[in-house]
Amino acid sequence: MDYKIIVDSCGELTRRMKESGVYKSAALSMQVDGDTILDDETFDQAEFLRRVAASPECPKSSCPSPEEYMKLYEGSEQRVYVVTLSSELSGSYNSAHLGSRLWSEEKKNKAVDSAGDKRIYVFNSRSASVGETLIAMKIKECEDQGMDFDKVVRTVEDYISGQNTYFVLENLDTLRKNGRLTGIKSFVASALNIKPVMGSTPEGTICQLGQARGIRRATAKMADYIVRDGKKTEKKVLAIAHCNCPERAKEVERMLLDRISVQDSFIVDTAGISTMYANDGGIIVVL
Repeated sequence: MDYKIIVDSCGELTRRMKESGVYKSAALSMQVDGDTILDDETFDQAEFLRRVAASPECPKSSCPSPEEYMKLYEGSEQRVYVVTLSSELSGSYNSAHLGSRLWSEEKKNKAVDSAGDKRIYVFNSRSASVGETLIAMKIKECEDQGMDFDKVVRTVEDYISGQNTYFVLENLDTLRKNGRLTGIKSFVASALNIKPVMGSTPEGTICQLGQARGIRRATAKMADYIVRDGKKTEKKVLAIAHCNCPERAKEVERMLLDRISVQDSFIVDTAGISTMYANDGGIIVVL
């Protein structure tokens, strides 16, 4: 392969993506009760959810360091694409960007001839979870069509601009306590079982779209927003991530496929970072 695609670990990789050899994961980490848990192939969702539920403290996350990204930039591939969490939600984008600059400077200082040939581009997903997954898939699609590096970048940036992210969570505690709900009123109505329907802004921050009583009504309302906002959906892929609720994810998929046509759809279980923020029972949809 002349290229590779690095996705920070908030973006779930499907089995096919893992087997392709094209995609590499940059692992974020989580801290629970003083212990560090890597968001890599060793992550155990059930054990993590158990530990979080039993802990009096809110879990926290850390992004990969610039040095960790630099290691991933090594190799014979001449084109390197990186997809990170929204820069409004994590330092992963800035870390990947700094790592790219440091890597280039280091190679030039060592007079490594190949350094000038390798090109690295970091995409700010302005999303998370399967939003990153879809962007990574789009990069490969563009490469498979024979686009040059600059055209891949332009095409994928346009794709990101047209992407929409939605989610419904059983609770927003982790997002709220970790400061990811800046500008949003702390919405606590557990006695009434009110569930907010959330989405992403064009800049990659989180906004509240609506609310409903109960998770089923909230996911139905989320589906309404997705159908309302969807444009040329027949040319798009529908992606759903769930945290320990596969039947809920399938129900949301059915709700949507009954009302819109899509190019393809898939469902994945959340990896570590998405699990931490989505919490048990959370659903994330990107189209």
